[in-house]
Formats: sequence, structure tokens, C-alpha cells
Amino acid sequence: MQKTYAKNSRASLIRLLLIGGVVSAPLFYAIVAAQVFTRAGFDIRRHAISTLTLGDLGWIQSAAFIFSGLLAVAAAVGIRALLRGRKGGTWGPMLIGIYGLGMAMAGIFRPDPGLGFPVGAPAGMPTTMSGEASLHSLAFFAAFLCLIAACVVFARRFAAQGERGWGVYCMATASISPLLIVVGMGMSSWIGVIMGSAGIVSFGWVSALAVRLRAEASVV
Repeated sequence: MQKTYAKNSRASLIRLLLIGGVVSAPLFYAIVAAQVFTRAGFDIRRHAISTLTLGDLGWIQSAAFIFSGLLAVAAAVGIRALLRGRKGGTWGPMLIGIYGLGMAMAGIFRPDPGLGFPVGAPAGMPTTMSGEASLHSLAFFAAFLCLIAACVVFARRFAAQGERGWGVYCMATASISPLLIVVGMGMSSWIGVIMGSAGIVSFGWVSALAVRLRAEASVV
């Protein structure tokens, strides 16, 4: 009976940690959506979502980056506990954890103002990149690369388990997200929409994976 109680408690804790992954992407993009329509001077066609961290209300988006990142870290801890000793149980949660930390760091360090945002910023692109903006970019891209690598790790895991649909979904995410980033970086318009879509695909994968693994945790 004691062993059953301990087993149930462990499963409950894992499922609780995985909730962090479930809500991380919806929460992040709900906060973004609210600001897209309310922040003066912000134009999603011209401005990257990261620029919402600037200005008097920039703390809102900074908090969204940090909190969503920490929720992903919590999910990574739950995934590690669930999959310890099993295929994908080492690199998968480690990469998702680094992704979460990168998101948090992207919220701590902010990009440079430009393209007229926030109000009063230069009308053109910044001609130089500050140290803080460099750290922001480094943290974001490190997080993004780790997330893509995590997709590949879990694609292999699901393929080994015979779950072809999930394997295809993981690999599709690993392919579509960087493609959107490359396209967005090469365009002068709709950059916020394209880069934001890349985030929806990749961050949304974390939430979907957490939902899938919570179901698995219920039978641990």
C-alpha cells in the first residue's frame, strides 16, 4: 500500500510539473495578442514580438518570456522524471530545459529600439547592436536551436515506439520552424507575423508534447 501511495504521488507530481509545459505557449501568446492590439506604435507586420519588451509597459512581455521559460523548465523536470532510463529521457528534457532557460534570459535582456517602437525610437533599424541586445539574440536563438534538437530526439523516441503520427509531427516541427525563421529574417515586412508563426509552431509543440506525456504519466 505504501508503494502504491508513493507511486501515485510521483505520478501526480510529474503531471503537475508537466502542466507548466501545457500552459507555457498558450499563456505566452495570449499575452502577446493582448499587447498587439493595445501597445501604441506596435505593428506586428514590422516589429518582432521581442520588441514588446521595450518601453514603459515592456515589463509585461519581459515577464511573459521569463515566466513561460520557467514553466518550460518545470516541464523539463517532469519529463526527466517520467522518462528516466528510457529512450529520449536524457537529451529530450535537457534540451527543453535549456530552451526554457533561454526564453527566460531573452526576457531579462532586451533588444534595441528601432523602426519607431517604442514611441520616440529611431524610424530605421538600429545601426549597431548593444551588448544587451546581443545577449537577447543569443539567448533566443540558443533556445530555439535546442527546441529543434529536442523535436528530433522525440521524433526518434516516438518512431521507436511505433507512434508514426507523433514522429511525423516532431519532424515537421523541426523542419517548418527554422524555415519560417529564415524566411522572416530575409523579409522587411510581415516579420513579426512570420517569426511569431515560427514560435507558435515550435512553442506549441512543447505544449502538445506535455499534454501527450501527461497522459503517459497517469499510468506510471
